[in-house]
Amino acid sequence: MTSSERPVTGEPAWADPVLVPGGPVVVRPLDLGAGARPGDRGQAAAVATRAFHHDPLFEHLEPRALERSRGLGWFWLACLEASGPRARCYGAWQGERLLGVSVWFPPGAYPLPLAGQARELLGGLRALWRRPPGLLDGLRYLLAIDRAHPKEELWYLFLLVVDPLVQRCGLGARLQAPGMAAADAEGLDCYLETQKAENLPYYRRFGYEVLEELRPAPSGPPMWTMRRPAGAAPRAS
Repeated sequence: MTSSERPVTGEPAWADPVLVPGGPVVVRPLDLGAGARPGDRGQAAAVATRAFHHDPLFEHLEPRALERSRGLGWFWLACLEASGPRARCYGAWQGERLLGVSVWFPPGAYPLPLAGQARELLGGLRALWRRPPGLLDGLRYLLAIDRAHPKEELWYLFLLVVDPLVQRCGLGARLQAPGMAAADAEGLDCYLETQKAENLPYYRRFGYEVLEELRPAPSGPPMWTMRRPAGAAPRAS
């Protein structure tokens, strides 16, 4: 067995431990629905809050750092609660500490049911009610995302976040792998949105290409939609 080969364990490659500062991290399915363990949704929302704190869209919607952090926590908790039983969620765990999350919507799981959409909107309202211009622009982005979303069947990467302390250690690739493997097995494309220009070359490494640049708010940052064809081979970074 060469150093590039892995032993046959019955587990997929994405389940192999990843060594990061503080110890190994293991990616495994994460239940954020009715069967979620106490505290798991809160941990997932906290990781998303830290990962998006300096995101250009959320800085635009709420420039004040403290209010942005508080609002992100409310918003992501609402989104995770709204994701529903059909979402496929994965967590990167270092012991009992959650360091990364991916949320995939398989075909037919998006758009969310009306109750889930209402919960998301209430989370956004709670996050931004003290800043009406940000709330209005946030609604513009949500509507643009909905309009741009493809109508055919595909796998939608709704959320991919890694704690900033352990980014660039390979956890993002591991958290994407289960959804991409499922999409490839079904012969379906993958789809996502990102509002960070530096993410474009990152996602291209996995076979994604830009579909469209959206500018939902005149003074807000652009957002890009990206699509990965089924079976796309990874590219060298």
